[in-house]
Amino acid sequence: MTDSQRAAALAELHAQLRACRKCLEAGYRITPGPVVHGVHTAKVMTIGQAPGVTEVEAKRPFNGDAGRRLFQWLAEAGFDEAEFRATQAMLAVTRCYPGKSPTGHGDRLPTREEQALCRPWLEHEIELINPRLIIPIGKLAIGLFFDPLPALEDVIGTQIERDGRVIIPLPHPSGASTWPNRPDNAARIKRALKLIDRQRRMLGL
Repeated sequence: MTDSQRAAALAELHAQLRACRKCLEAGYRITPGPVVHGVHTAKVMTIGQAPGVTEVEAKRPFNGDAGRRLFQWLAEAGFDEAEFRATQAMLAVTRCYPGKSPTGHGDRLPTREEQALCRPWLEHEIELINPRLIIPIGKLAIGLFFDPLPALEDVIGTQIERDGRVIIPLPHPSGASTWPNRPDNAARIKRALKLIDRQRRMLGL
């Protein structure tokens, strides 16, 4: 597939994704309007959990407080936020806002069925974009590449290779999570960011 063909195929895929109503038809009370982001030339792909309400409103991934924390981390790995958003891919396990958690604390975790309904979009994007580095963010995304899902303590600060791509996990940067604030976990994140920085330089970014 030529570069222009890949660009056209990704644009068509994103048009289909924006029109997707599978979760609504399955009875899930999501807020329709998928958050779609990524260019066909991206060498780096982040995969988050699901958009929050601010992401849906802005149509931009990691647009709120979690995004600020994420890009503070990525800045340590040598990435500029504006350039990263313009040139790389920022995707998620599910693409529509799932709504608030029934407990009233935070957003609802997408069900396994919702994840399965959305999974083909992500798989097609990975195939078309063909990133060299994937950064899964949070347990839901990390679980796409690790089965069974290990403890965060066992994977943050490590990397694996799958299908010729390097996978370097990060924890979710949500302010509601206290995991990154523990000194030992902060050290794990530092190690992960050094690994990401090394891959960035190897990719010429």
